[in-house]
Amino acid sequence: MNGGTAPAGMPVLFEERPAGGGKRIGIATLNAPGTLNGLSLAMSHLLDDRLRAWSDDDGIALVILQGAGDKAFCAGGDLHGLYRGMRDYEASGSTDVRSNGYASEFFQVEYRLDYRIHTYRKPILCWGHGIVMGGGIGLMAGASHRVVSERSKLAFPEIGIGLFPDVGGSWLLQRVADRGGVFLALTGAPLAAGDAIHAGLADHFVAEAQRAAVHAALAAAEWSDDAGENRERLTGVLRQHAGSAGPGPLQRHRGLIAGLCAADRTLDEIVASILAIGDEDPWLANARQALAAGSPGSARLGFELQRRASALSLADVFRMEYIAALHCAAHGDFAEGIRALLIDKDRQPRWNPATLAEATPAWSETFFQAPWPAGDAHPLADLGSGPSPNGRTYA
Repeated sequence: MNGGTAPAGMPVLFEERPAGGGKRIGIATLNAPGTLNGLSLAMSHLLDDRLRAWSDDDGIALVILQGAGDKAFCAGGDLHGLYRGMRDYEASGSTDVRSNGYASEFFQVEYRLDYRIHTYRKPILCWGHGIVMGGGIGLMAGASHRVVSERSKLAFPEIGIGLFPDVGGSWLLQRVADRGGVFLALTGAPLAAGDAIHAGLADHFVAEAQRAAVHAALAAAEWSDDAGENRERLTGVLRQHAGSAGPGPLQRHRGLIAGLCAADRTLDEIVASILAIGDEDPWLANARQALAAGSPGSARLGFELQRRASALSLADVFRMEYIAALHCAAHGDFAEGIRALLIDKDRQPRWNPATLAEATPAWSETFFQAPWPAGDAHPLADLGSGPSPNGRTYA
């Protein structure tokens, strides 16, 4: 049970290991280290199917979710596949955002999988080693037990590719203390272990050298049929091996960030204030530069989504993000951002709208309009709401 190099073949590897109490531990390993375990549609399907099966299997006491290789748990979603789908949609001449079949299926399956993890009835341990970004945070955020190590780097970097912090990011970020979530959405600033825990995106700091010992302790523990007891037992094991992660720049600059992103300020005021930061702390400087180079439309969408998410359940946030994501895949900056970063690699995106003054609240309204006739069910209509077995409340 380690995160080392996994054999080629299936994009997700599944195994079951015997454990105490006559139970088994289910292990799912994202197996695409060459792409930093980027989450593809095939991976999402495989994970969702197996998690449903393990949920119904009384012999499985808990699930471990991890990534192959040393560099990343999951660096994000399948941008190349989404780009091909957007180009096909553009070539079709369609004006119906639902006709981008790949994006429609990709976001629906991914969000459904993420929500399943948030509300899973058995404990899930997600080992967030290395890079955990975008879609990787979507997989990790809902796990009952979220581990980060000394090499972890978490971020929502979507402003640089013309999207927005999705996978429930609107719900997660607007809960970060001191308005930190607004800053993180606008700048894509990365978080090391201590700041990830502070932001509510992780629970335990465990040194990477302790991973094998954690797995051995889990195999030796006595598991029961009671999921609540098993969650407590898993917490105990992790605490025995956990260390302390010191505060990072998000915490060191929390007062500054709270002032820059104050709730009574408009987005235009917040952006102007961030761009005017004079502190040359490298983390702040990189954040300022990322915002300056990022998509103005993404800045507006990320801001509006967090504002709207404050009054919604997690299920409703996923439904809202799904609509916005379809519009982004049809007529936003998403394709242009991927082109500049991954296809032509010129890093010279031509954003439209080109300025924040053009990316007005009125401009963003179209991204929240359901693309199906009134009375038709939302594709994610069956997602529930309310308290989760992991103890977090999603209403």
